[in-house]
Amino acid sequence: MAATSPYPHLFAPLDLGFTTLKNRVLMGSMHTGLEDGRRHFAAMAAFFAERARGGVGLIVTGGYAPNIEGWAKPFAGTLGTSGAARRHRVVTDAVHAEGGKIALQILHTGRYGYQPLCVAPSRIQSPISPFAPRELTSAGVERQIRAFVRCAKLAREAGYDGVEVMGSEGYLINQFLVTHTNQRTDAWGGAYENRMRLPVEIVQRVREAVGRDFIIVYRLSMLDLIPDGSSWDEAVTLAVAVERAGATIINTGIGWHEARIPTIATSVPRGAFAWVTQKMRKALRARGLLIPLVTSNRINMPEVAEAILAEGCADLVSMARPLLADAEFVNKAHAGRRDEINTCIACNQACLDHTFQARLATCLVNPRAGHETERALRLTPVPMTRRKRVAVVGAGPAGLAAATALAERGHEVHLFEAASEIGGQFNMARRIPGKEEFGETLRYYARRLGLTGVQLHLSRRVAAPELIAGGFDEVVLASGVRPRDPQIAGSDGANVLSYVDVLLHGRAVGARVAIVGAGGIGFDVAEFLVTAPGHSPTLNLHAWLTEWGVADPASVRGGVVRAQPAPAARQVTLLQRKPGKLGKGLGKTTGWIHRAALQMKQVEMIGGVNYERITPQGLFVTYGEQRRDGQLIECDTVVLCAGQEPLRELFAPLRAAGVKTHLIGGADEAAELDAKRAIDQGTRLAAAL
Repeated sequence: MAATSPYPHLFAPLDLGFTTLKNRVLMGSMHTGLEDGRRHFAAMAAFFAERARGGVGLIVTGGYAPNIEGWAKPFAGTLGTSGAARRHRVVTDAVHAEGGKIALQILHTGRYGYQPLCVAPSRIQSPISPFAPRELTSAGVERQIRAFVRCAKLAREAGYDGVEVMGSEGYLINQFLVTHTNQRTDAWGGAYENRMRLPVEIVQRVREAVGRDFIIVYRLSMLDLIPDGSSWDEAVTLAVAVERAGATIINTGIGWHEARIPTIATSVPRGAFAWVTQKMRKALRARGLLIPLVTSNRINMPEVAEAILAEGCADLVSMARPLLADAEFVNKAHAGRRDEINTCIACNQACLDHTFQARLATCLVNPRAGHETERALRLTPVPMTRRKRVAVVGAGPAGLAAATALAERGHEVHLFEAASEIGGQFNMARRIPGKEEFGETLRYYARRLGLTGVQLHLSRRVAAPELIAGGFDEVVLASGVRPRDPQIAGSDGANVLSYVDVLLHGRAVGARVAIVGAGGIGFDVAEFLVTAPGHSPTLNLHAWLTEWGVADPASVRGGVVRAQPAPAARQVTLLQRKPGKLGKGLGKTTGWIHRAALQMKQVEMIGGVNYERITPQGLFVTYGEQRRDGQLIECDTVVLCAGQEPLRELFAPLRAAGVKTHLIGGADEAAELDAKRAIDQGTRLAAAL
């Protein structure tokens, strides 16, 4: 083991027999959009090369379909011809030039395909696609197997060190394994021995086609998290079979995409599913099988990975989004620079949400991710003759990004913050149960301020005359927002608080609460108020598993039981002016989690209201344009979460004095707090000055 490293298990080499991985970090597969079409190969090469240079032991690409029937969407990334394989050479050559290894994931979406050519074991439409799949004939099943084999051979031709066969998350192979989606009566259905034929045949024939000196990772669904999913005995039986068929490594898959249990969101505890991989590892070791196992999901810091490996939960750890957040994660950990890691906060806002919007994935805390070739995000050093003296006002996410990026380039930067600590709105966000990870971003920026030489002025509310007299070449206003006053009669009463009062100043809140506004902040405040202090399930794995109904797959098929949420700490009513479902503007891939969490706590959600007045007894509302059906929402406290207004009073006097002034973050646009836009704006501005 790497005895000089603070993480000896993480940095122990792994001998696969025909090749050796330099450490136990596998960069897990994630779809970035760079896989789709021919125009992104140079960008993809730069993206993966940067992670290889950052020290990753083995990289796995985003999924590539083996044929058009396996497309995730029309014209999605496909590897089916020698011409396509030649185009991949720029990627594999770039990774190998940096001393890395890379495997191509073969992904057949089956009934999850968002396209009319999708196929499946049975004609059963998935809840996440509008297209009913065509049921495969026996000859059609054979055709899919041959497509997997051809794709693997082409991957080797393209220079890849291996392939990952995607057999989990509810995609085609997974669909063959369970009776929920496989109702066939031929040799590919019925008994489990028949249903598991597809993955075994694929692995066996791929191994025969590529030879012994080629990595085959099989991603096995160990915990389906759907009713009537695979039993534990079935999962173990399949693991044994794919090892004997020729798999080099078994990776852990958790949950089908249609499962109603979060698996990678920020509210999921760190390393929440390592116990599942450990259970499989013990089962295989008891049978004398030493195949390396990878564990995955919410492993975002080196100490988490080290503990998982040290406890024998797995032989490797898979980290995907953490390597979006920081391409140098592995090198920093190896060098003992843990405090410099830009941690993945699992927000999903720029990665998964972008993917489901058909946009290139990137990262909220690292906007360069996926855009490594974009000139507008390059932080190139400035020559001495072009160095500027820059003032940044506001140390929220936008100001922190701008100040540190400007200083990294060589500018002299003064960062002014009226509060006694950095962070801005993140200081409230990190207090929300399930969003504790946001504190890691502030830890990262606090360290980066020192490393880049930013001169930080806390508890300093700077005025325009001071900035004008300060001799600054440029001023960046990242001064943030203030809560918007919704102008409700009685809103100045003693029973009325703003979200800032509640989250930042810790003002006392009664047992019955009405929340005005159901945007992101309204949902956050609701989650804060229904959770008893110190009882965030994110920080207690057992409590989280119980709250969401995750069970031992050895005791219940699929590993899912009835959720048992803890009692709500308060009675909360969440209201909005707009009619319709609350939370429609929340994240594409996380909004359902927030709604489900509040529903489990019996939060009442009401849309289409008019806020008439607040009295000591509560909030009086009416409904619709006719202001009908007046109702008193009886409560002890009303919390206002009715939007924000930009704080930019410095802008006009600075511009009038001829000072070059820029607006970023909430000071620029406060319609909805958006840290993704704020950090991106700050970084791009710094790259341009």
